[in-house]
Amino acid sequence: MKIDKLSFQIAGQLLEGRKSFREIAQELAVAENTVRSRINKMQKEGVMDIVARLDIEKLPGHTMVFTGVLLDERDLFAKCQELSQLRGVVSGAVVTGRFDIILTLLLRDGYGLLEFYSEEMSKVDGIRSVESFVVYKGSNLMTPYILDPNTLSE
Repeated sequence: MKIDKLSFQIAGQLLEGRKSFREIAQELAVAENTVRSRINKMQKEGVMDIVARLDIEKLPGHTMVFTGVLLDERDLFAKCQELSQLRGVVSGAVVTGRFDIILTLLLRDGYGLLEFYSEEMSKVDGIRSVESFVVYKGSNLMTPYILDPNTLSE
């Protein structure tokens, strides 16, 4: 799919949260069906995903952590995909610098960094070292809620 200026404009309109196709179409002076079909096509092709994002600062008992991973092996993207499937991982990226991969983690009371390392990361072969950076205070730290809400205590 070719992502053109209109596709970016539509995506930009969705940054404001829930906005109808009609409102987006009026704002961009295009047909409502154009907006609907573009959004559907971008979702189908994996270019865009529409999800609710929560402000980490407002989630009691939750913590965001960035973890740098240094590998023994060179198939960085395959290892990044494997690590991205672990419980608590919001996203993973192959990066430049002293780490091979940076993971973004969402943790909470009862499933913290120790549990992540001992229950999840320990299953993955080929990791030379890790370094974690716990976020104490952030700005615009919004994330999809990827943890099982059924395991939250009331």
